[in-house]
Amino acid sequence: MENRRTEISDLGEFGLIDRISQNFTSLNKETQLGIGDDAAVLNSLGGCTVVTTDMLLEGVHFDLSFTPLQHLGYKAVAVNISDVAAMNAIPKHITVNLGLSNRFSVEAVDEFYKGVKAACEDYNVDLIGGDTTSSISGLIISVTAMGIVGQDKVVKRSGAKDKDVICVTGDLGAAFIGLQVLEREKQVFIANPDMQPQLDKYDYIVQRQLKPAARTGVIHEFAELNIVPSSMIDVSDGLASELLHLSKQSGVGMRIYEDKLPIDKQTYDTAVELGLDPTTAALNGGEDYELLFTVSMEDMEKLKKHSDIHFIGYVQSSDKGNIMATKGGNEVEVTAQGWSHFKKK
Repeated sequence: MENRRTEISDLGEFGLIDRISQNFTSLNKETQLGIGDDAAVLNSLGGCTVVTTDMLLEGVHFDLSFTPLQHLGYKAVAVNISDVAAMNAIPKHITVNLGLSNRFSVEAVDEFYKGVKAACEDYNVDLIGGDTTSSISGLIISVTAMGIVGQDKVVKRSGAKDKDVICVTGDLGAAFIGLQVLEREKQVFIANPDMQPQLDKYDYIVQRQLKPAARTGVIHEFAELNIVPSSMIDVSDGLASELLHLSKQSGVGMRIYEDKLPIDKQTYDTAVELGLDPTTAALNGGEDYELLFTVSMEDMEKLKKHSDIHFIGYVQSSDKGNIMATKGGNEVEVTAQGWSHFKKK
């Protein structure tokens, strides 16, 4: 009998993760939470340690033709710190692993680590180790981040409850629209190398793509206000995708309102200029690294005056599904169309 070959694209990234995790059970009592959330949670004396890791591959996650190495070093750290924050934890340590091809000089590596150092200083984390190796397929970056959180303060994706309020920090869609601008200017340059990039009026959205910021400040504010969100995730693959993660793992439905989605004016105007729908960019763009979380009505009252936290909907029973109420008064199902590894072309 012929062995059946299953394509990874048939499962997709999250199906593959589910398949791997089914074969592993925790053997150590210190493992409180393993595969399947923004970070793993390990019990330690007096609290918990959270651990997360992420890879960035040249040609998949970044394009060095328009990404400065210093910004890339910063971003590689920030995207991992964001996952630590999504567990309501304070980041403390990172390790950085690099695969380098022979086209990278020592000076290029220095530039990359300038960005790493800037991120360490901004987020008050220590670089405590890593590995470097040769690569035949461009630049490969892998960062592991660790943080700490009290036993009773850990926030998972699985705690959202009916009637909780859905909140998101900052604004959405900027990183995706910034990427579209950078890709457009790259094509203009390829067609005519004498043309200089026209990026002045796109400063905010380009910055959001090249050098995103992790929302660690919000975690400190939660502690000050004595708030522990019922569920939380960072927006890396797009708001719609993250809403569906919270919905699935919490066993609830989500209802959001299109007119409540926070979209920066530069994002909105540039999307229209490019012939793109700003709402679609906000829902499916990804790489915003904002925090999406749910809180009780009581805790919402404590956040009402926060200028950078937006209430975009509420949690409902699972039988009501995941719905967006549009500006036109219609209801549409929330579906994930953002970034997906291994999807078929």
